[in-house]
Amino acid sequence: MRQFLLAATLAATSTFAMAADFKLSSPDIKPGGMMDQRFEFNGFGCSGENKSPALQWRGAPAGTKSFAVTVYDPDAPTGSGWWHWSVIDLPADVNALAADAGAVGGANLPAGAKHVRIDYGVAGWGGTCPPQGDKAHRYIFTVYALKTAKIEIPADATAALAGYMINANTIDKASFVAKYGRAKAK
Repeated sequence: MRQFLLAATLAATSTFAMAADFKLSSPDIKPGGMMDQRFEFNGFGCSGENKSPALQWRGAPAGTKSFAVTVYDPDAPTGSGWWHWSVIDLPADVNALAADAGAVGGANLPAGAKHVRIDYGVAGWGGTCPPQGDKAHRYIFTVYALKTAKIEIPADATAALAGYMINANTIDKASFVAKYGRAKAK
């Protein structure tokens, strides 16, 4: 029993050390900071540029065959949060997404990658758009290192289905949280 506990502790420690090496960042967004209006949706009463931020990651674990990226707002008043972006099948040799890689149609994505339909009903970036006067919402940016080269889902799959398949194939993930809010209407 004692050897088992020692082995489990060593495994947990080495897994944690691996996770500490995998990092996600953005030259456009400071973790914990407020996001710029250019990332806000343009519609539903919001008037931003609806541009996705640039993202970059490093320290992916050995065995990574592809990446996926998601952006999720757990504070959206839906009962289930809101998916703002979901990208799958990013090749293992890719370690960044350029600004506006989320343009609908996928023209700005790396070769082989594809968008998944999000809660706005489109396959692409759907910017921040919290209700006016709400406290600032949290936006969780996550990159997943996957053990498969492709996520097999239907072309019209939802972000929730993609999330299920992403999580089923995750080796490791790295995240940061940023915030965005809109002042109450006068």
